[in-house]
Amino acid sequence: MTTLIPCASPRVVRELADDLAVDADLRDRAGKPPLDEVSRLREAGLPALLTPPGQNGPEGRGSDWRTACTAVRDIAAADSSIAELLAHHHALSWSPRLFGTPEDAAALELRAVHEQWLWGGDIELPDAQTGADLSLTPAGGGFVLHGRRPLTAGVAVADRLVHTARRTDSGAWVVVHVDPAHPGVSAEAAHDLLGQRLSGAGGVSYDDVPVAAHQVLGTVPVDEHEISPFTALAPLTRRLLLVQVGLGNAEGALAEARDISRALPRPTPTAALATGGDCGTPPTDPYLLLAYGELATAAHSAAAVVDRATDALARGLESGPALDADERAEIAFLVGAAEAVTAQSALHITTRVLELTADAPSPSPSADPGLDRFWRNARALTAHSSAAHRLRDLGEHYLNGLP
Repeated sequence: MTTLIPCASPRVVRELADDLAVDADLRDRAGKPPLDEVSRLREAGLPALLTPPGQNGPEGRGSDWRTACTAVRDIAAADSSIAELLAHHHALSWSPRLFGTPEDAAALELRAVHEQWLWGGDIELPDAQTGADLSLTPAGGGFVLHGRRPLTAGVAVADRLVHTARRTDSGAWVVVHVDPAHPGVSAEAAHDLLGQRLSGAGGVSYDDVPVAAHQVLGTVPVDEHEISPFTALAPLTRRLLLVQVGLGNAEGALAEARDISRALPRPTPTAALATGGDCGTPPTDPYLLLAYGELATAAHSAAAVVDRATDALARGLESGPALDADERAEIAFLVGAAEAVTAQSALHITTRVLELTADAPSPSPSADPGLDRFWRNARALTAHSSAAHRLRDLGEHYLNGLP
């Protein structure tokens, strides 16, 4: 009989987002490791929800790609730092399926869901590596992992860390997962971040940490042309989920600014009669209406591009090993377009809402709506991606058909 594994529903996700929104600004300013937030995620069943769906039909676990992206985006509108933590978790939860055998992946995914693992770490395909930060040396029937990764997702709270490492005997690149509770693992949470302060990111060091043979998920060919199109989806899953975080952050900023503008003082009876308006009517400043029309259009336009990329990647994941190179190239193009459009829109929206609400009256001199966190988070999410490089790659694909 199939064992049903409890996980969150869309309603629970929305309730969790509402809960996180209440104190998001205070938690952002405190900048503490997200231990309490992870407890909230576990209570809501988010780690189990944001895992791949059962491979052999409905098994009461995981979610399809579109559902997962919606959940990450909903959380991002409330707290994009926690959404980034979940984005990395979900992207990395696909690692067993993208790099390993179907049998090994099914067993590991089932264990991860039962134990509510929160995945952290980072995976880069060999062609994107400038050097081997981590080395894997054969020892006995397994290996030992040594080295340091300067910036890794979720190191402060993850139950399992996933990395690419290079074997010292053969030079092959492999993907491994490690229990960060081992005494040879040292994690240092990042501090004084401009934005995304609660994502649990930081450096991690490995001092000859044992890695059993079953902890090696698979080998990644050094030659990019030998990497299967399905495996090559790994970096695209992470990139598109971070786009969902950026878009959700912008949508959250716009919604909060709208609430502030709606609460602006209404015309007095005298002013209403003089202008022909009604006392207590919504704001009618034509410049304010124009500004919100522009920002709402920017958000909806970005959402349309992101949704198209989401659907394409969903189809790619559903295709599995049958995915071909042309299909993967088209997915990469759509993900790149989503990144470019969303980065531009998110930075514009989060900057503009600060200007629109700058003169809004506060209930007390010390009150602050905290909209600056949306701008800081947008800057942090786009800092490591060059818009010019991304657009150049898109042009290369469009003109010459190259991936």
